[in-house]
Amino acid sequence: MKQILSKIKGDRVIWAVVLLLSIFSLLAVYSSTGTLAYRYQSGNTEHYLIRHLSILLLGFVLMFFAHKVRYKYYARISQLALYISVPLLAYTLFFGTSMNEASRWYTLPLINITFQPSDFAKLALIIYLARLLAKKQEEIDDFKNGFVAILLPVVIITLLILPANFSTAALIFATCLVLMFVGRVRIKYLLMLMGVGIAAFAILIVFAVNSPKLGGRFGTWQARIESFRSGDSESNFQVEQAKIAIATGGIAGKMPGNSTQKNFLPHPYSDFIFAIIIEEYGLIGGSIVVLLYLILMYRAVKIVMRSQRNFAAFLTFGVAFSLVFQAMVNMMVAVNLLPVTGQTLPLISMGGTSIWFTSIAIGIILSVSREIDEAEEAALNEKTKSPQPQTKETEYATA
Repeated sequence: MKQILSKIKGDRVIWAVVLLLSIFSLLAVYSSTGTLAYRYQSGNTEHYLIRHLSILLLGFVLMFFAHKVRYKYYARISQLALYISVPLLAYTLFFGTSMNEASRWYTLPLINITFQPSDFAKLALIIYLARLLAKKQEEIDDFKNGFVAILLPVVIITLLILPANFSTAALIFATCLVLMFVGRVRIKYLLMLMGVGIAAFAILIVFAVNSPKLGGRFGTWQARIESFRSGDSESNFQVEQAKIAIATGGIAGKMPGNSTQKNFLPHPYSDFIFAIIIEEYGLIGGSIVVLLYLILMYRAVKIVMRSQRNFAAFLTFGVAFSLVFQAMVNMMVAVNLLPVTGQTLPLISMGGTSIWFTSIAIGIILSVSREIDEAEEAALNEKTKSPQPQTKETEYATA
């Protein structure tokens, strides 16, 4: 056991947070997939538990290898990853596997594994943006060579994701906006960009509310906006069932496995898994989950403050903020503070490649933390090895 722990480097608190979130994930997924098991697996409730455990274990393996890679190599990898993600997103948009009237999924040939290229593109874009921000610090105030050059990949990726997945595109855009603020992009440029984004979103809402029923994904956006705005319980079935789960959970919850709303919620194991956690573990359990994500963000900020290089700081902040921001959006949807988005709860919701990309993202944070620890330890050893200047007391002692 000691040999295994000795090979695990980086921030130990983040490792602990990941482990606790994974335990919550196993318990919640096992409880919320009962109906799914009876429908598709002849009542074999352990099927999804074993499947999810296997996915989490592979996620830990990916996290381990990602944290062993020197973080500077991710700057080079991100260039290749971004160049791959652009044609991949374009292909998925027009020829991808369609589910719920959205072409979000790409099926890998031969192995027949389906994943969302937006998960891959989001991670690639954040790393690439961190690289650009670090590289262009000397000309960051220049509009053309600084701001426009940094903004261009953000616009390309978000526009390719937007038609099939508005919520993911909005999350990526907001994350990049915050990262650019941290990266010292001029406030007036960011305010201008925010103004354009808010205006476009306002036009979208007005168009959705005042237009006749539309088809495709735009019709889905329209329905969700109208349901959230009106508060109509009949057209807002998912949120109403989530509210019942949260209300009946109380302070301490119904205890593990005793959820009733898992039988009514359409996706209790992914989009609305936070409502199931509150129903079974109460306000206490829900607060612990929120606290774990906040601890993850806090530890990432501590790593940023210890970083000596801009790329390490921007990389750590961007990746951590992306994960925590997505978690907060998922939880806000569950408590009806936001319209339904379809965003999963990182490391907790049942999934496959989404968990693996999340694990790689956390492994990148741990990679930065590991190198900072090693640099500080080397500096301390060098300091202790260097000869110390003699004081009068040491001179008398050696005389």
